[in-house]
Amino acid sequence: MKYAYPAIFTPLDDGQYDVYIPDLPYCRTCGYTLAEAIEMAEDAASMWLWDAENKKETIPPPSDTLPHEAPQFVNFIKADTDAWRQAHDTKAVKKTLTLPSWLNHQAEKANAPFSQILQEGLKSYLRIQE
Repeated sequence: MKYAYPAIFTPLDDGQYDVYIPDLPYCRTCGYTLAEAIEMAEDAASMWLWDAENKKETIPPPSDTLPHEAPQFVNFIKADTDAWRQAHDTKAVKKTLTLPSWLNHQAEKANAPFSQILQEGLKSYLRIQE
């Protein structure tokens, strides 16, 4: 799922940036540069939202505006939980499936890599590109 949330960026005296996403409670990060701070905010928001999706929690709507004081500024950041999940949630999950006996026999005879074939088939079926 893709989301967009406003974030408050606070420039720090040492050139770094503190980033806070008020709509996602306790979602805060930082970066040494503005580009890194944006990247870290996208990662933090994606992880926060991924966790909420997994727990089937209500996803808070993004605010239209956020109060802030100079030198702070607001920038929207994107969060992509599908991309985050693909990159970070790589634990193996065991699945039990049923095949016709003749197909199983042929596949075993050919030393078919069942798991790899199933993964490739599911990616193709779901139109997932890596």
